[in-house]
Amino acid sequence: MRMALFCLAFVFFTACAGTREVYRDPNMDFGAIRSVAVMPFLSLARDNIAAERVRDVFINDLLATGAVYVVPVGEVARGAARAEVVTPATPSPEEVIKLASIIKVQAVITGVLKEYGEVRSGTTSANIISVSLQMMEAQTGKIVWSASTTKGGINIWDRLFGGGGQPMDKITQDAVRDLINKLFK
Repeated sequence: MRMALFCLAFVFFTACAGTREVYRDPNMDFGAIRSVAVMPFLSLARDNIAAERVRDVFINDLLATGAVYVVPVGEVARGAARAEVVTPATPSPEEVIKLASIIKVQAVITGVLKEYGEVRSGTTSANIISVSLQMMEAQTGKIVWSASTTKGGINIWDRLFGGGGQPMDKITQDAVRDLINKLFK
């Protein structure tokens, strides 16, 4: 009986946990970063505008910290056009350096939306989001920070009792907050 309860608790807690993948360049002075550009996110999700939604939530929450100035989206797009960035979602180190000098930022953030929306398992469904972000230093184009998170999904309670998980906006907010916490730790 105890073993069954232990296994049930283990499954519950591991199903609710997000990923903890983070890279921070130990030689980078993150305190020197005063302004950043957030590039359009690459979307691997089925929803065509999901990446823009997640980018907007990320920009708003990053601005709300007061730690850095985030260059407006339109200014980033104009700068990317002037810098002749071929694929704004995945700029090369050279393109990052050129873009950063045009729009006067210390870092450029890019992202990949890996999963966004409803997942199904049997008769149970729930919302899920999986995002990876990286920050590149403006002077070298080198990646100085990278993090991933996954939130939502089907947990043991959804399987046992139904319910469908949390709303998409809630898990998107949770994922973005997790990434911002990883950035400032």
